[in-house]
Amino acid sequence: MEPEHSRFTALGRRRSRLDDLETMPISEATKPPPAPRPDIRTLLVHYWIVNRRGGEAVLEAIGRLFPQADLLANVVKPDRLYGSLTAMKLQTTFVNGLPAAQKIYPLYMPLMPIALEAIDTNPYELIISSEAGPAKWVLPRPDAKHICYCHSPMRYVWDQRAGYLRKLPAVLRPLGQLAGQRLRQADLISTFRVTDFVANSTFVQSRIKQYYRRDAEVIHPPIDVEAFTAAEPEDFYLCAGQVVSYKRLELAVEACNRLGRRLVIAGGGDISRLRQIAGPKISFLGPVETPVLHDLMRRCRALLFPGLEDFGIIPVEVMASGRPVIAYGRGGAVDSVEPGVSGILFDRQDVDGMVAGIHAFEAEEKAFTAEGCRGSAKRFSRANFEARFSALVDRVMA
Repeated sequence: MEPEHSRFTALGRRRSRLDDLETMPISEATKPPPAPRPDIRTLLVHYWIVNRRGGEAVLEAIGRLFPQADLLANVVKPDRLYGSLTAMKLQTTFVNGLPAAQKIYPLYMPLMPIALEAIDTNPYELIISSEAGPAKWVLPRPDAKHICYCHSPMRYVWDQRAGYLRKLPAVLRPLGQLAGQRLRQADLISTFRVTDFVANSTFVQSRIKQYYRRDAEVIHPPIDVEAFTAAEPEDFYLCAGQVVSYKRLELAVEACNRLGRRLVIAGGGDISRLRQIAGPKISFLGPVETPVLHDLMRRCRALLFPGLEDFGIIPVEVMASGRPVIAYGRGGAVDSVEPGVSGILFDRQDVDGMVAGIHAFEAEEKAFTAEGCRGSAKRFSRANFEARFSALVDRVMA
């Protein structure tokens, strides 16, 4: 019978379409970033700027290429602007002026198509929308180009709509279902206004094809890989990031309970449900400062990543810290984790699958080196992102 760890290595080597990606060689990461593009009158559109997460990091990286651009969002918390975004001329839709918009902005979602369509885009020859909520609904002028960087088609109106409806009180669900139907229609119509789609992973690329019937080029999000350093690993596994249900951290907890492995969970959110099932070797740190998180990344045995993510920045950051990743073999992890080099992919999203993934990793643990993990992470450098995104703009504008 084939050894379990061999089966996982074979699974990883298939790696879906990773080998077909138009990925720039690692040597490109050492090249200087492209020159800014002051010659194109540009509008950057983001759904809302109320946090500093992966979507905002991509927006800021695009902003460095277009420092002369104007910035538009439905709702903005000014203290969440940073880097290249702080110098831009900022515009919001009328939703930003509605009561408590910075706190309850999702409730105003049905108004956002109207709000975005009301914006005058005639001054702009290029619109770049950053999309995981309402952003690409702006109406460009007839001769303008519109590039949509899609982090994800809106989950709450497409593949995860049922889960979001269940969170509503029963009396509001019919209204939520009607609003979702209207938003899906508006979202589909808005795809006709996009010249070119860009996906942040092959997983999102497939969802764009499924829901929008459009092709998309994959350009992965930029990671500041040089900000991370390696160290000697210690005897604990790590889960990191906001604790939310779709990340399936209970699988990591139950697997480490079963195996008697030490697990550290760093991140805020819905921790109470995990505490109820946690054994004595599970530690909860809550939200931690960035330096503490980086130190945990470089000292952990490996990152446990049982969720299905559109891309997943934390696995790349852990690899940049010289440590491997044990991830569920679907979603963005298929693009980022190189089996046998920077981690293991397991094929069942349940406790048995997580346990098998840990066993497969431990059987080959000595094969994973800091140099291999960091080399794998360099594919996602800022320089790679800037070079590829700039080349895309050149093609579209030509």
